[in-house]
Amino acid sequence: MEERSASPRGSGLAARVRATYHRIRRWRRIRFTGGGLAFTIGTTAVGFAALNTGNNLLYLLLGSMLGFIAVSGWLSEQALRLLHVERQIPRAVTVGRELVLTYHVRNGKRRLPSLAVELYEEGLPEPAFLSHVPAGGRATARSSNGFVRRGVYPLETLTLSTSFPFGLFRKERDVTLPGEVVVWPRHDRPVRDPAPGSGQLPRTGPAPRGGLGWRGEYRSLREYRRGDDSRDIHWKSSARLRRPVVREYEQGASETRWICLDTRGVEGDDAEHAVEIAASLAARYVAEQRPFGLATPLGVVTPGDDVSTLEEALDLLARVEFDPASPAPSPPVARSSCVLVTLVGADGFSDTLLVHPESAA
Repeated sequence: MEERSASPRGSGLAARVRATYHRIRRWRRIRFTGGGLAFTIGTTAVGFAALNTGNNLLYLLLGSMLGFIAVSGWLSEQALRLLHVERQIPRAVTVGRELVLTYHVRNGKRRLPSLAVELYEEGLPEPAFLSHVPAGGRATARSSNGFVRRGVYPLETLTLSTSFPFGLFRKERDVTLPGEVVVWPRHDRPVRDPAPGSGQLPRTGPAPRGGLGWRGEYRSLREYRRGDDSRDIHWKSSARLRRPVVREYEQGASETRWICLDTRGVEGDDAEHAVEIAASLAARYVAEQRPFGLATPLGVVTPGDDVSTLEEALDLLARVEFDPASPAPSPPVARSSCVLVTLVGADGFSDTLLVHPESAA
């Protein structure tokens, strides 16, 4: 019985020791640089020589070298002390484009500046650099990173690092800054125009007079605004009024285009190609001011035709994962109203964009 009761106490002590070690390690870490290692070995050699010979000059040299090391450690510590960091992350970034992270750093020390401080994000390759943060002042640093895969990249730990002033040692301090980088899929791929499918019931018969099919019911004329489609300009009225006016249309829910992404498949280039096709369709519909909705096993985007709807769709597409065991597509409207983007194919949709391995090449 005594042996059984001793085991949990021993494991608990070991866990506390490990936790204490990790707290200390996160608080400060010191690593030799190449020059610092050579200098430390030289200091040790001078110390042995002084002890063996009793030469006062060697003792004087040893004291100078040890003082050099002590001053280096103290100044590097001051460079990292009382630095308060705020990270600014962009809304998102598209695959293949650079993401710029901005760091606003405040120096809480009243008398000493912080010099030559690097900021590393765990999981990102490029650091930011601060050459000078004045005492009691602020400074800004930036780092640029590129991403070749869509997804959500969590950010947890920011490392402050410096080898100031002599480059003998690199001292590091970790700061916990939770956050995430959202990487959207490409949404500029050329995609054929799929067969139309309505969000409710398909429309039959000719478009109403003055209407333009998918644009909806003709409502009225209004003054031209920047960004309006030139095809909507009513030339006779513009000539009579001597200023450009355009037709305005009522877009009902029956005009909604639904995009359905099938995630049954394995992760890889084909899966990424399917995601990019869905994203490109969404971007095209927004550019054409057609309302669209997006359905995936991970969630549904409520129909809309503005940039915020597109961003919501890209956020969702950045997070989807492919798995052969994923459920079959189950859109919130009839399948005959949806365009399906898939790796494996399915029946009943208004149109199917089937991604083959050779199409992703």
